[in-house]
Formats: sequence, C-alpha cells, structure tokens
Amino acid sequence: MSSLVVESPGLLSTVQDLGRPGFGAVGVSPSGAADPVALQIGNRLVGNAPGKAALEMTLAGGTFAFPEGGVICLAGADFGAQLGGKELTTWRAHAILPGKRVTLGATRDFARCYLCVAGGIVVEEFLGSASTHLLSGLGGWQGRALKKGDILPVGEVTQRIRQRKMKSGVLEALRPRKTLRVTRGPQWEWFAEEMRKKLFEEEFLVSQESNRMGLRLEGPRLATREKREMISEGAPLGAIQVTPSGQAIVLFVEQQTTGGYPKIANAIGADLHRLGQLRPRDTVRFSEVSFEQARALWIEQQGLLNSEEQLFA
Repeated sequence: MSSLVVESPGLLSTVQDLGRPGFGAVGVSPSGAADPVALQIGNRLVGNAPGKAALEMTLAGGTFAFPEGGVICLAGADFGAQLGGKELTTWRAHAILPGKRVTLGATRDFARCYLCVAGGIVVEEFLGSASTHLLSGLGGWQGRALKKGDILPVGEVTQRIRQRKMKSGVLEALRPRKTLRVTRGPQWEWFAEEMRKKLFEEEFLVSQESNRMGLRLEGPRLATREKREMISEGAPLGAIQVTPSGQAIVLFVEQQTTGGYPKIANAIGADLHRLGQLRPRDTVRFSEVSFEQARALWIEQQGLLNSEEQLFA
C-alpha cells in the first residue's frame, strides 16, 4: 500500500468523503465534504468511486509528499498547486513520480480545494464513513485536522487511469456562485413581510467566525413578528436560523442536529456546494424557489454528476 506524507498541513486540512447521513436522530451530523460536487468529480478523474475519501483543504493548502508516487486530481478552489516548480492545473489527473511533493498556497478564488488520490485515502470508518467530524473528534485521521508528519495510507489502484477532460460548459454550470437558492423554512410565517423582503433583497456578509458547523452572516437583522419561544426541533443541513439578536446562521455539515431558533428558510440541496466554497468576508444573497423547483434542480444535478458521458469529453 502506498502513502501520502504530510510535510505541512496548511490552514485546515482534513480527510473527508460524502459523510454519514441518517444519524441525526441520535445527534450525529453528517460531516463530509463541504463541496461534495468537487469531491465527486475529482474522484472520478482519478478513477475512484465518487465518494472515496480525499483531503479537504480550507483557504490555504499545505505540502504533501508521495514516497511511492501516485495519481492525483485537484478539484474545487484554485490554491496555486505546484509540482517541482511547475503549476498543476485543477480538474485533471496528474501522475506524481515517487519521492515528489505537491505544494499548495493560499486560495485564488473559493474556500476549499480537494486533493483526490487514485485509490483513495484509507482510514478506519466511523458509522460507515471516513469523514472527519471535528466537533466530536471522530472519524477521518485520528478525528482531527492533519498535522506535520502524518502518514496517510492510500488504497491500491486496480485499474488503468484514463486521462480525461471535462466537457465544455460543465464546470461553468457547476461553478459555485454567491447567490443561494432557498425554500421557505418551517417558521416562515413567524416573520413579517418586511423581514422576508430583507432576506431576498439585501446582501449579507460571511462572518470570520464561520466554520464547518455554520456560516454566521453579518448584515440585515431579521426579527420575528413577536417574541416567541419554540421547543427544540430537528435542524437540517442548510437551514437558515435566526437568533434572538436577529443574526442569520446557515447550518452546515457539522451542524447541531436540533435547535430552538426559528428557521426562516433552507438552502436547497443543489446549492450546498456553494455554501462550502464561501470564504469569510464573501457577500451572499438569497433567492426563493419552490419545493418543486428545488427537487427538479437536485435531480438535474445528480443526473449530471452520475453521468460520465455528460461530464467528460
């Protein structure tokens, strides 16, 4: 079995796959890749199953050595990756010779870059997933972010890896945008028309206090019609909660699974990867779609991600 050696971990690098959905009832949020679209495409480009574990880097990447060599793909944000002084392009497979290292810097566009390795990162699974859950210290590599000196096993490659290109227009169609489409939340009626207009007509700023639990938004303050308390209830991924101070918080991949704040709206499934690529100080807007539209957009996106004929030339 080959390996990947962490010479420098970057700002926040973790092992992630597509997460562990279905355990919210017992208090375990799904975790997994913040941008599952990038993870799936990157894995396909190195011949892996779409959900194989990879490295997720946030805002700035590190330096990773490959003692036995390997084949990698960088997907998602552009971190200016280099191999032997030459820049590596994103969204394509690259052969790494034994003993060589890949160095990544600060992001040039979005928040997260994925380093997918042919064979996948091999770690012990927790509840059926290799993803790191930082809040609980479970899953991934020892339940934590990577550190200098970590040596991660890489799975065996059992098939020839084809060099493929993305079809024209696919990356643009899937490109993260700073408008999030949402459906009405369960407490939508708690908010007056003025507050609803603020949500859709004004701009919000992603706070520097944001993390994988949630994105705290600065900007317009939202308020319910009257001061009301609610019994804690299930809190889904992408829910937009409003605190008593009026701050909006978008719940993310390591969110608490229950909450007692009213939820004015919920980001649609097809836009969750956009959430994962928002950086602190980015601006974001919201637009409303119907439940029927949200479902259709999800089906369309999943159809594209599951079709190699549509993805690759």
